[in-house]
Amino acid sequence: MKNHQPIPTPQDQAAANRALKRQLPGRLLTDKDSRFRASLDNLRLSVMPNAVIRVQNPDDVGTVLRLATRYRIPLTSRGAGSSATGSAVPIRGGWVLDLTALNQIKIDRVARMATVGAGVVTADLQAQVEAQGLFYPPDPSSKKYATIGGNIACNAGGMRCVKYGVTRDYVLGLKGFFADGNPFTLGLPLKKYASGLNLRDLLIGSEGTLGVITSADLKLIPKPEKRWTGMFAFKSEAAALKAVVALFQAGLNPSILEFLDRQSVACAEQYTGKPVFAGQPRSAILLIELDGRPAEVRQQRKGLHTIMEGRAVAQREARTEAQAEKLWQVRRTCSQSMFSLADTKLNEDVVVPIEKQAELIRYTLVLKKEIGLATPTFGHAGDGNLHVHIMYNRASQADAEKAKVGIHKLMKKVVELGGVITGEHGIGLAKAPFMSLQHSPAEIAAMCAVKKALDPLGILNPGKIFEVFEVWDHELIDLRLPWDHR
Repeated sequence: MKNHQPIPTPQDQAAANRALKRQLPGRLLTDKDSRFRASLDNLRLSVMPNAVIRVQNPDDVGTVLRLATRYRIPLTSRGAGSSATGSAVPIRGGWVLDLTALNQIKIDRVARMATVGAGVVTADLQAQVEAQGLFYPPDPSSKKYATIGGNIACNAGGMRCVKYGVTRDYVLGLKGFFADGNPFTLGLPLKKYASGLNLRDLLIGSEGTLGVITSADLKLIPKPEKRWTGMFAFKSEAAALKAVVALFQAGLNPSILEFLDRQSVACAEQYTGKPVFAGQPRSAILLIELDGRPAEVRQQRKGLHTIMEGRAVAQREARTEAQAEKLWQVRRTCSQSMFSLADTKLNEDVVVPIEKQAELIRYTLVLKKEIGLATPTFGHAGDGNLHVHIMYNRASQADAEKAKVGIHKLMKKVVELGGVITGEHGIGLAKAPFMSLQHSPAEIAAMCAVKKALDPLGILNPGKIFEVFEVWDHELIDLRLPWDHR
């Protein structure tokens, strides 16, 4: 895909800016601060765009795309910019399309659906939906600032995927524009739709490379009546992950099933200054939520305790929402507490079959010894989606080289185990070097053919997914982003 990229001349870029100012007055921002804020995402690689366009309505998007096509301007769509892989970085410059003003929410309680703009913040949607007794389950950790458009672009997951599925499972219809500015309606707010090829699902997870989504029709479900939260400690990671397998073999259906290895727990305990379990320091942990009707939760809880008896060495149970929040704080602390190990982390979101998780964790400990860097791991054990971290100090070239070797070894192992290199973050820039591990040349060629068919000029989010990009060859910016807690 290297030759399939727009290369506007300075004259074309200037002409495009002038045309956009005429057609959409007040939308184009060229000041340094606006361009810098749109130059990076959670990957912290900064590439300055020529300009930022803050659209106010869906029709603005069509106008921008028609101009981008006429002048061959690279266009990167953007919500909150919380992507972990560089998907929102305007690596080819050009224009950044800011969609955050598309934030309307319309809830249909009868049909149990919501029509939302691409700029709606996920947590805001959830709050409005739950106030009406309904539920939108996808809950990425970035939900307090990430947008629905971004969630759809990378097919975001979260902790509740084990029971409820990922973003794709809740998208009924999409509206937006193709690269040339022609509008599309892919699916409708209906429970059944079997007309034509399923282009809706093609755009979900495409990271803004095939079209620009302006709104979505989302499925809602009844809000669970009751929730129960418990935490269980184990002497080893293997014991904890064997309990996960036993739990599913017994037919239990947790809404959340999180795993923390001993490295992660040690970081959390050092950060807070107290053990998670008194008398059981640095245990591996499972954090479990059950939800549903009260009788169902009671039955599931009884079955869970039967499974944990003889397996877990300690447990804590939340009897109030405040107590549940204290248990969840352990999980939330893990990410920020890891910076006691080093100042930089590679946060991967690999997925392996549930019964292969113990083997993957064993490999992370082997990898830790091989490269001499910490590899704390936590994540969504209920669906095999583990966040393996490789910690290194940015100023050390030796550390950076070790991290690079480690991440390549990790990805190779994941694929060998029948897994996938990303479960919820997407490919973007950071995962592009590993596409050839996951996909055959024929599969990649087919993807590139789809890209060229829908975006013949290559103006939509160029340089992502298909072009090998080594993050380690570029300087990352050390700054505090709005969602950082450290």
